[in-house]
Amino acid sequence: MAEKRATREAYGAVLIELAKAGRDVVALDADLASSTTTAKFGAEFPDRFFNVGVAEQNMIGVAAGLAASGKIAYTGSFAVFATGRAFDQIRNTVCYGNLNVKICPTHAGLTVGPDGASHQALEDIALMRSLPNMRVIVPADYYEAAAALRAAADIDGPVFVRLGRAAVPVVYDESHTFDLGKADVVAEGGDVTIAACGIMVEVALRARDLLAADGVSAEVINVSSVKPIDAEALVASAAKTGHVVTAEEHTIQGGLGGAIAEVLSEQLPTPMLRVGVRDMFGTSGPADELLIEYGLTPANIAEAARKLLD
Repeated sequence: MAEKRATREAYGAVLIELAKAGRDVVALDADLASSTTTAKFGAEFPDRFFNVGVAEQNMIGVAAGLAASGKIAYTGSFAVFATGRAFDQIRNTVCYGNLNVKICPTHAGLTVGPDGASHQALEDIALMRSLPNMRVIVPADYYEAAAALRAAADIDGPVFVRLGRAAVPVVYDESHTFDLGKADVVAEGGDVTIAACGIMVEVALRARDLLAADGVSAEVINVSSVKPIDAEALVASAAKTGHVVTAEEHTIQGGLGGAIAEVLSEQLPTPMLRVGVRDMFGTSGPADELLIEYGLTPANIAEAARKLLD
């Protein structure tokens, strides 16, 4: 059985690693430190940890002040609160000031599970992608999350790293590195491109196996760097296969599928279909069942690819 780990597990561990390596990091949380795993960092570095209470807007303001004084400020909360409730502060303070604040919320997407629609952020990528100066990273698994969180410390300015609650299969191992602005061709193919981010990368690889059984060769690309996006790699793959399917645990409006459609419409118009949540809220339920209910399965991706090829 494939190893399963939640991407949020990497957060507290990497913060501790960065602090021990001499990086001037601080961590802020909005009374969810146990869930986001920043509590581990707070236990080892109490003077660098700030729990602001249930006040995400204030958390971003405090983080901006710490960043303005030279700190590398990491903030944690649930994604729906970290990006929605605090959007004004992220826009007008962090991004407008181009401050060194890292927005690293956990519990993104449908796989928040039983917490339901009010806690399932399905529009956070779109919100963050729209902001000037913001970089948007959606790691595929635990190991890429750890690499992205480390890389964020070396990026001067705002960074959004999307993390999840549920344990999900790993795609990489501890040797994996993250390069901002670069996509990773995880598996090569010639008939259709499947471009995915987050947990959907592993799902796309399983879809590739389904298509292979039908004699269809699918290329799978991990587009964990949603902004800046690797237009060159995407255009090259689209030129090779002539068909593109995108897959994301997010609304199809304004997320990865929208970003790739923007690139291809300007540089290489290509038939494409988007697999994701289709203009609706989530609901309460087990994570695995929700992915089936909302059409985020290997079979759904394979069906989209077959539809394009037909």
